[in-house]
Amino acid sequence: MAGEVSAAVPAQRIAVIGGGPGGLYAAALLKRLDPGREITVWERNAPDDTFGFGVVLSDETLGGIEHADPAVYAALQDEFVRWDDIDIVHRGLRHTSGGHGFAALGRRRLLEILQSRCRGLGVDLRFRTEAPPAAELSASYDLVVAADGVNSRTRAAHADAFGPHIEEHRNRYIWLAADFAFDAFRFEIAETGHGVMQLHGYPFDAERSTVIVEMREEVWRAAGFADADVRDSIDTCAKIFADALGGRGLTSNNSAWLTFRTVVNDRWSHGNVVLIGDAAHTAHFSIGSGTKLAVEDALALAACLHEHPTTEAALKEYEAERRPVVASTQRAARASLAWFEELGRYLDQPPRQFAFNLLTRSRRVTHDNLRLRDPGFTESVEREFGCPEGTPPMFTPFRLRGLALRNRVVVSPMDMYSAVDGVPGDFHLVHLGARALGGAGLVMTEMVCVSPEGRITPGCAGLYTDEQAAAWTRIADFVHAQSPGTGIGLQLGHSGRKGSTRLMWEGMDEPLPDPDANWPVVAPSALRYKPDNQLPRELSLPELAAIRQEFTAAARRAARAGFDLLELHCAHGYLLSSFLSPLTNRRTDAYGGSPEARLKFPLEVFDAVREVWPEDRPMTVRISATDWAEGGLDGDDAVAVARAFAAHGADAIDVSTGQVVAEERPAYGRSYQVPYADRIRNEAGVPVIAVGAISSWDDVNSLVLAGRTDLCALGRPHLYDPHWTLHAAAEQGYAGPGAVWPAPYRAGSRRPQTGRLDAPKPRLVLPS
Repeated sequence: MAGEVSAAVPAQRIAVIGGGPGGLYAAALLKRLDPGREITVWERNAPDDTFGFGVVLSDETLGGIEHADPAVYAALQDEFVRWDDIDIVHRGLRHTSGGHGFAALGRRRLLEILQSRCRGLGVDLRFRTEAPPAAELSASYDLVVAADGVNSRTRAAHADAFGPHIEEHRNRYIWLAADFAFDAFRFEIAETGHGVMQLHGYPFDAERSTVIVEMREEVWRAAGFADADVRDSIDTCAKIFADALGGRGLTSNNSAWLTFRTVVNDRWSHGNVVLIGDAAHTAHFSIGSGTKLAVEDALALAACLHEHPTTEAALKEYEAERRPVVASTQRAARASLAWFEELGRYLDQPPRQFAFNLLTRSRRVTHDNLRLRDPGFTESVEREFGCPEGTPPMFTPFRLRGLALRNRVVVSPMDMYSAVDGVPGDFHLVHLGARALGGAGLVMTEMVCVSPEGRITPGCAGLYTDEQAAAWTRIADFVHAQSPGTGIGLQLGHSGRKGSTRLMWEGMDEPLPDPDANWPVVAPSALRYKPDNQLPRELSLPELAAIRQEFTAAARRAARAGFDLLELHCAHGYLLSSFLSPLTNRRTDAYGGSPEARLKFPLEVFDAVREVWPEDRPMTVRISATDWAEGGLDGDDAVAVARAFAAHGADAIDVSTGQVVAEERPAYGRSYQVPYADRIRNEAGVPVIAVGAISSWDDVNSLVLAGRTDLCALGRPHLYDPHWTLHAAAEQGYAGPGAVWPAPYRAGSRRPQTGRLDAPKPRLVLPS
């Protein structure tokens, strides 16, 4: 690219490619900040050409506009239609949730307001004019703002610099309009002979509404939309959703059936060219974020150029500021998009739970949000779910066989690497005892190994000697005596090829530094975990039989020690997990090859353990629901694995992910593993334990009440606060049987007072 970033002066000649809301608002702000700037906007379409109909803006975005440009804010205020309710209509029932606070206006009117503001400030607007290439503009302008949308030519021309990643999704949708105003944001589900379809509708002025019809690709084809012209498609949609539309028709605005594409870029600027809005990133329309993100990009870009002495510094800060916000929004949008793609799995939920599930699909709206916005609606969902009066969902009881859990919180298994010769000591007593006193319904041990060779590290605990069994009995007895009502579970496993490594804080998964201290490792196939790890020995059939016996011997000891639940560890690349994955199991005998053959040994171990484990005590299985690696296990496989274990008597599936191969590429984020648990629960029909970056009691309430999980396992929060569950009860004002404070701690059961937290200052404030 010819242009170079100014090293000494801020941008004075600015070219904007694209006359949508983001480009226009950026031009207006940049001109207002410095009237001496020469700013030109190129837009290849006419001033009144636009796609879609209505635009929804959040109060947060409007607040930013109000502080940065009161004139634009005042013009918008005069145009907005506002409403508070969301209606969910499914199987003839309508559920309404209020208190949400929406503001919308027509997209064409928004463009008129921004065009007028630009003209009033002296911005040069060039409509029906194709912008010169960004490389050409960058040579004669100090800054080029590429606001040229999801099909950005700028991004495509310089893909090597921006590093775009574009993912096309599975649903088809079409933007339409109705000639009346809905009185709420309406979601309506239609179960047709071709499959499920959904309508998203909202008003954008006093007399019109946006209507989006969406469905899976296979439903779209089965219904004949692939072969129909647009007018016939529109008429068919109007008939399918006649009740929602009151028998009225639908209108088009250059409408076409589309598939949504998520756009992510490695970099947002190159030289003096910067991407904003859909050119830089997209987020699914179901959370109404496209225009919002573009406007907020414009605000941040203008502010950074105002605050920094050079364009180079400003563009760097703009991306640093906006990228985390956009990434968070895209995670929420992906969750919402995926929910609608998989809508069919939730159709048979109880009606109020279905509505709550839809409302909380993106995780931006939570149980606590809804309780504040519409307590009546939230209480009706809780009653249908079975929450006793005044009881948050997380404190409702749950039963697995003969084990009654007083709440839905699990202390996740966490390796402590603090045993001596496999014997748990005082540290384990205090660690597990403290978390049992802290109120969780179920406290899980770390992975307890079935043999010395099955340990991960020299500090890992075992259950292959009577001395170890006696130590575990001491811990289980303490939990039962001092925290009656809390269950204690044992996670049983074998390290496989990931054994004989250092303690976590000395180098996780790294081989022991002393060669003489290493022990031989085994696996289904002779494949190293990492290049520096040992080459494992492929297990022979007699060795497989011996390991099964080690598991059953440990299970017998666990039963005698008094554990309430036993979990078989078939995740994270340890021995049983490595049988399941095609990336780690290359056997050619009866224990390798097909998915059924790879399941054979883990199921044999499960059956052997279940046979010796007391009938009234539950067994769970932890699995990695995806390997996060090409060619490995994925969500479809996870459902099949869960069904197989459930058919053999597993009472619940503990759903984790990854750690199977070193080259994995996880998609981290809040509650990032929960969708896998959700899918298993609602497709395989087996209870699940969800794990993975669940960090707040509000998350637990939301996930349980929405029917995405039965139990929530939290690890790091319980390291931060051993009394996390009791504190969650205190913060919610709950003092029932689901969270019982030990008598010596009752004086601390009320939440301490805190100081005032001031609200953040506006991002950009300019004089009127």
